[in-house]
Amino acid sequence: MMTIDGGVATFLDLTQHEKSTLLVTGVHGHYPARTHVPAHQHDCYHLLYAAEGLMRVETDGGEWLLPPTTAVWLRPQTEHAFFTYSQVRAHGLFIKAEITNHLAAQDDVLHVSPLLRELIIALSLDSVTPPSFSRRHQLLSELLLEELQQQQPLPCYLPWPSDATMAQVCETLTANLAHPFTATEWANQLAMSSKSFHRHFERSTGITFGRWRQQCRLLHSLPLLLNNAPIVSVALTCGYDSHSAYTVAFKKHFGVSPSHFAAATRHA
Repeated sequence: MMTIDGGVATFLDLTQHEKSTLLVTGVHGHYPARTHVPAHQHDCYHLLYAAEGLMRVETDGGEWLLPPTTAVWLRPQTEHAFFTYSQVRAHGLFIKAEITNHLAAQDDVLHVSPLLRELIIALSLDSVTPPSFSRRHQLLSELLLEELQQQQPLPCYLPWPSDATMAQVCETLTANLAHPFTATEWANQLAMSSKSFHRHFERSTGITFGRWRQQCRLLHSLPLLLNNAPIVSVALTCGYDSHSAYTVAFKKHFGVSPSHFAAATRHA
């Protein structure tokens, strides 16, 4: 997977969160562009939301790119790291592991509705150890859990191959989004039949080679869009023949055009 050069962020002290009797606690912070937070894990559910900027979250199984309209949901003990492409204002919530009813049973990216956004921010700014019982905090927490159940998973995930050979293919495609090799050409390069290549790739990632490359190109086009690169330049950099081909693929995957996505994200 890609690495990002830059400062390494120090870990926040989460001792109070781990000891707290509250069902939901939260933290917030600002990270400069190209910050790397090393791999770590939590004993509780974790909801990570960037109110401003773009970050990439990685686990052993793959990666998510998170614009400000989304948040990543991680199960307890899921080891993860994250990287910032731009200055990021992040909010993280920690939800007790015993709260399992109706919560997502897998790691995923969720849409952040306006209500969910305000709940995340409010709870992340609230005190971890209130001086006395806070009915407001309890109500906010209960409403957060209800609102989480209403959010739909989003196509912002890129699975990473478990097979070393297929991982090398994906490393190359990630480093060069416009890499021209077809599946047949990759098979020839690796001295295997096209059928065998497809079988190995899908077994290792859970999706087809064509779909993986499409998702890779689209997800890694997001930082370019948010840096105000011309859409035609983004399209060509990411391996599309034209502005229109990229726009059609982007809208099919994300449900909106690249220009609408970029404008909405920058003003989220």
